[in-house]
Amino acid sequence: MNPLEITQPLVSVSWLSEHIDHPDLVILDATIKKVVNDDKETYSDLGVKNTRFFDIKKTFSDTTTDIPNMLPSPKDFAEACRILGISSHHKIVIYDKLGIYSSPRVWWMFTIMGHKNVAVLDGGLPEWKNAGLPCESIHNQQWERGDFKATFDASLVVNAKTVLDEMNAENTLILDARSPGRFAAQEPEPRASLKGGHIPNSLNLHYAKILRDGRMLPVSELKEILDDFNIEHKKLIFTCGSGITACIIMLAAALTGYHNVSVYDGSWSEWGQLDDVPIEC
Repeated sequence: MNPLEITQPLVSVSWLSEHIDHPDLVILDATIKKVVNDDKETYSDLGVKNTRFFDIKKTFSDTTTDIPNMLPSPKDFAEACRILGISSHHKIVIYDKLGIYSSPRVWWMFTIMGHKNVAVLDGGLPEWKNAGLPCESIHNQQWERGDFKATFDASLVVNAKTVLDEMNAENTLILDARSPGRFAAQEPEPRASLKGGHIPNSLNLHYAKILRDGRMLPVSELKEILDDFNIEHKKLIFTCGSGITACIIMLAAALTGYHNVSVYDGSWSEWGQLDDVPIEC
């Protein structure tokens, strides 16, 4: 069988269908509930064949902090990948059951851990179903232990101190993926403990603007949207509510060829509860 290579951070359902039985391919379901949705929301156990569940909340987050979805240490990430049967030679495709929502977060996590052969499934499971492709019941199972090794790239993540230091810099732009209402403190935050508003000098790019019917917009349209923010030659910092949707707009930037990028991992879940940082509305 020919070697499998992933050359772009986004693959189509037809590409996945064509390569689904390749021995080097690992398929991950990274579904989480939207923070603004009903807590009683449930999802079917149906998924793409050979899928393994990538548990962002319980396994692939730093559970020692009360800030949700924080990146785990490279050591913990690598060990959890090994338990899931993931090795460094694997090519990884991630989907979620909402279209494109949490899957880019996992693409970013693997990228920051030094794994390059990784992509998001465009349109996720809904697009797979719309194409008439088969689904099967996905159950937890034991996998043969992998040998995944993490090589951490610290340039792809920033903390609150870095944001505070750089938010006024001419060559830095902070893009916030939350809704315009939350950005302007005109809608309540879903977490009651958080203040409303946004990081000073940040601009709003709601993640929904770069999606259409659960799929990423064509690259030409993504470039037009991003060019409106005059991002050329600037360092881009992406933020959102809890580090999930920031990765959607980071994926859009990657698709259009921008590389000087990072995610503010704590995002508004951290900034909105700090006492010593400025906030604009």
